[in-house]
Amino acid sequence: MRATERNKRVIVIGAGLGGMSAAIMLARRGFQVTILEKNAQVGGKLNQLQTKGFSFDLGPSIFTLPEIFRPIFEGDGKRLEDYITLQRVDPQWRNFFEDGVVVDLWEDPERMRTELERFGPQVFGEYKDFLNYSRRQYEILERGYLRHGLDTLVQFFRFYGWKEARDLDYLHSMSGSIYKRLSNRYLRDIFEYFIKYVGSSALDSPAFMNLMPTIQMDFGLWYVSGGLYQLGHAFRRRLEETGVTLCLEHEVQRIDYSGSTATGVQVRNSHGDFRTLPADYVVSNMEVIPAMQRLLHSPASTMKKLCRFEPSCSGIILHLGLDRVYPQLAHHNFFYSANLHEHFRRVFRDKNLPDDPTIYVVAPTRTDPSQAPPGCDNIKILPHIPSINDRNSYTREDYVALKELCLDKLERMGLNDLRQHIVVEDFWTPFDIETRYASNRGSIYGVVCDRRSNFAFKAPKQSPQFHNLFFVGGSVNPGAGMPMVTLGGQHVARMIIEQAAKGKP
Repeated sequence: MRATERNKRVIVIGAGLGGMSAAIMLARRGFQVTILEKNAQVGGKLNQLQTKGFSFDLGPSIFTLPEIFRPIFEGDGKRLEDYITLQRVDPQWRNFFEDGVVVDLWEDPERMRTELERFGPQVFGEYKDFLNYSRRQYEILERGYLRHGLDTLVQFFRFYGWKEARDLDYLHSMSGSIYKRLSNRYLRDIFEYFIKYVGSSALDSPAFMNLMPTIQMDFGLWYVSGGLYQLGHAFRRRLEETGVTLCLEHEVQRIDYSGSTATGVQVRNSHGDFRTLPADYVVSNMEVIPAMQRLLHSPASTMKKLCRFEPSCSGIILHLGLDRVYPQLAHHNFFYSANLHEHFRRVFRDKNLPDDPTIYVVAPTRTDPSQAPPGCDNIKILPHIPSINDRNSYTREDYVALKELCLDKLERMGLNDLRQHIVVEDFWTPFDIETRYASNRGSIYGVVCDRRSNFAFKAPKQSPQFHNLFFVGGSVNPGAGMPMVTLGGQHVARMIIEQAAKGKP
């Protein structure tokens, strides 16, 4: 431990995975770290509801890229496997189409070959070629953007140079490059909907976002035994082991500053008492735009510079406990719109609620029967919808109507009499997401990925106004999803360590 690190005080606003990742890495280097979390549990959007024998993961439901989590949990003779047990999920997705066709997406290449042979002799070859193309996009971006935490186009081209950057598929849309390489309509829809991981549109995202299938197909899709929130428990255990001070039900009201230096925060506890905590560094796990508005009261001129970082989509989220099992469901399921491009245009360009939503359905009891009572099922239903916006002022009643539309569709596509078997229901709207997590307009995935407005970049991790204020989470690079926000937290910890080594602040 360097003298420059010893006794340096870090305040982390929010106990999401990004905030906890930064906190753990900094505490291990000797910084005095305090996390202030407004809710009664850690995890941010990684959350859990247990009721009447059912256990629902309220947030993320897919675990990928376990290697990214290892630096958080390893050291002191520990391994990731000492904290969580991972189970591989295969088939990774089951895909249901309006014409009755069902396609399983397998990690196992031979099973995938068998799955695709029914569509013609060339389809599996196109599938393999597409994965090779996806793998190349991933390899380029992992070597620089992901590994080194690049934040801007200037940093991007300085690292890669124009020659290697040309190997990235950035002149086309994600959808355009899929249609160029795949002739099968079902595979086109499946690979376009990988953009679900970042809550964006395949029509508007740059083609290099086709790296996402590689993350899943090459490194596996996993389930955390006992439910994804076991990862939240693991992070909390690691906070305790590394000496991080965790203050739950403490809501930060303001970030204090002097000149270009953040000096601390004002926080209110569950009893309504206020106090000011000084800090040498501040890390915000609140999304950038809400933090700038609520905690810094930034002027309109500053906020205008952030307009290109539009919020990702939101969703209605329905958790159902059922008194029966639907055996046709796999662990992860997608029920597709008849016209996926029309769905993308309606939700992301027109900001309208979908009239034929693509619906994600999670049935974790396929892997872990403990998540529901015997003979029962536990499912999550999630269609993507616009974030809260001024163009269409939707009400809770509008979201309830969409919920009924989704149930109609699922019943029509094979989940017969679904409504009749509901014994537990938990329903979230964008308003609930915004209130619970202070997310920007109810966004689920932070910042939308758009090749015209932001080239898929999110906001920078370091504040341009305050040299010792940093951001983590889905609204900053490298973006949304448990692996990416965890990686971003590690990058911020490194940036603070490097700044402290130079004698700043």
